[in-house]
Amino acid sequence: MHFLRTQYLWLLPILVLLPLLYAWLLRRRNRRALAYSNLATARAAQSGRQWRRHLPPALLLVALAGLLVAAAGPVARVSLPWARTSIILAMDVSLSMAVNDIQPTRMIASQDAARQFLRELPRDIEVGLVTFAGSSHVARQPTLDRDQLQQTIDGFRMQMGTAVGDAIVLSLATLFPDQAIDLGDMGLAGGKPPSGGGLENKGKTPPREFKPVAPGSNNSAAIILLSDGRRTTGVDTLAAAKLAADRGVRIHVVGLGTVDGVSSAPEGMAIYLQLDEPTLREVARMTGGQYHHAGTADKLRSVYSNLGSRMEVVTRETELSALLALGAFVVALAAAALSVLWFGRAA
Repeated sequence: MHFLRTQYLWLLPILVLLPLLYAWLLRRRNRRALAYSNLATARAAQSGRQWRRHLPPALLLVALAGLLVAAAGPVARVSLPWARTSIILAMDVSLSMAVNDIQPTRMIASQDAARQFLRELPRDIEVGLVTFAGSSHVARQPTLDRDQLQQTIDGFRMQMGTAVGDAIVLSLATLFPDQAIDLGDMGLAGGKPPSGGGLENKGKTPPREFKPVAPGSNNSAAIILLSDGRRTTGVDTLAAAKLAADRGVRIHVVGLGTVDGVSSAPEGMAIYLQLDEPTLREVARMTGGQYHHAGTADKLRSVYSNLGSRMEVVTRETELSALLALGAFVVALAAAALSVLWFGRAA
């Protein structure tokens, strides 16, 4: 735990003086009570309930201490029941994934690695699946059900095309459903209308305004993007990455396959089987993520294993000021209520 405004903590020692002041006032009051001839009798009658006199002031002291600590802005890593961490696996299912330069094929290797990733990932992190080829689709909404995720991974079907930018936009729309993010909002960012296979533009509400945040600052959402080729259609990849960077979402990119293309590919096709590493590296850099090249099945499994272990740090640092202030208010209210109930006046 650390504090955002440590200057308020220097006021805590002053609270030590309050019990001393209370004891002095109490002694002074008792001296005045000596004027009563039956003081001994009164003390004897109330000796069993002396603690009642001190409880409300003690609670009030605790409340004041709580308020000072709250003002200091305590921040801690906590798991709040209303907060969640979500990761989107955006996986390339283009026809090039059938190439066997990674044994047995790129697709099978990526499916095996994704299953291992789910095993390595902490169980309290939700995972969603987005598949993309010429269009992008939400294959599975974020869920904690690992069995459902594995069944979805087993059922991947390959298609033509590679719309990397569409996959990023759709992943963001899945992570932030209340922001009404839509492929149509990207306009002609890629030089032509987006393919929009997974998102319909008609009848959509306009995107809500939001304040951009620092890249990589969102600790409750991340995207892991796997691709084996270069964009052939859809939204411009870097324009989509800018959307993620503005929302603080890291994109960890896994480049799968051969950097120089597949030598055995038909004429004119090798360029589409070649990794666009400069663009993919820039996506990771822009968003505060990492880029990994996985040229073998073992390397791919290693990358996913490392990412799964790293995602354990996706716990939120939460300022506890509001909770502490609320607790202090409740304690002060209890002190006042007890004072009125027992003595007919506030503490």
